[in-house]
Amino acid sequence: MELKEHHLEIQKATRRFVDQEVIPIADRLDREEGLISEDLIQQMADLGIYGIIIPEAWGGAGLDAVSMAIVTEELCRGSLAVGSLPQRNIGMGMNLYRSGTEEQKKRLLPLIASGKIQTASAGTEPEAGSDAANIKTTAKKVGNKYVLNGTKVFCTFAERADLLFVYARTDPEARPKHRGISCFMVEKPGNAFAPPHLTGEPIPTCGYHGMGTYTLYFDNLEVPEENLLGGVEGKGFYQLMGGYEIARVGFAARCVGLTQAAFEKALEYSKQRVQFDQPISNFQAIRFRLAQMATDIEAARYLTYNVARLYDTGKRCDLEAGMAKLFASEMCIKHTWGALQLHGGYGYTKEYSVNRFWRDSALMPIGEGTTEVQMEIIARRLLNGK
Repeated sequence: MELKEHHLEIQKATRRFVDQEVIPIADRLDREEGLISEDLIQQMADLGIYGIIIPEAWGGAGLDAVSMAIVTEELCRGSLAVGSLPQRNIGMGMNLYRSGTEEQKKRLLPLIASGKIQTASAGTEPEAGSDAANIKTTAKKVGNKYVLNGTKVFCTFAERADLLFVYARTDPEARPKHRGISCFMVEKPGNAFAPPHLTGEPIPTCGYHGMGTYTLYFDNLEVPEENLLGGVEGKGFYQLMGGYEIARVGFAARCVGLTQAAFEKALEYSKQRVQFDQPISNFQAIRFRLAQMATDIEAARYLTYNVARLYDTGKRCDLEAGMAKLFASEMCIKHTWGALQLHGGYGYTKEYSVNRFWRDSALMPIGEGTTEVQMEIIARRLLNGK
């Protein structure tokens, strides 16, 4: 898909930022399993990335989803964690824009769009992963507040975030059970939890280092009733599902950027590494691998930009989003491994960036709906049109 002039300008500016500010710190951030610096968080705020598709009237840049995909791809070429961080504010911001009350939007949306507050999503539970309707965390109305109790897992960036979007069951008797779920905006101190009612502990992961992944415990945490997203109970599941199209556009773009980084390292290494008195790029097995990598990346990029364009038209695009996420994530894990393998024993060390790309890629067929979930979505639309 041919990009417009303003898209090319956005791409060029983001690429320059990534080359100067992200790539130099990415391997160290991974090896130390540290957190993205406040300085880098602010630099992305200054670029307007957190509100890139949030309408200008609410403090965002008001750009299209194609622009978001381009920026996400370029950021993830530098670091998957850095490139994924803005997706929290973009996704939660759009959720608030679509579903929030006017008062909620006035109070919080400009802060999210500007990056002055950082957000995180708390939906997944020990027994509610792909089965999102099986949420067991409860929110009981007591006077003018809700009291939350339960456990959430795999909450990325939860400690640093200022605002958590927490999905909880407000009606245990609702049938079907997804009708009893509501979403709450939980305000908390940035860089801290709020014990004893909100505590968290880190979950060690093999990659995706930079934001932290946490288990959260809610113990009689009080949330003001005005922080019920949309002001009406029972809408949480639909609010969650309604955000998946744009989330999967961003996720596919992340896969493209990560794989592009692996391809560039593999291409460079193949021309430098000499075996049997010649660069390994002279060997057909290597050349064909590089050719397949480049072709699959371009195909994934096209699928991603195409679904972004469809999203911008306002048309339903869950089929196309599922296809883009499915292809891009499987392509990513295949070719980051291929790039590592091309490096031989060096690829197995953390001294080479391809090792980081490979470990990070393990997330891609799991996050924002597993490969199997995407296949089910695609098959359902093809067979039933629903």
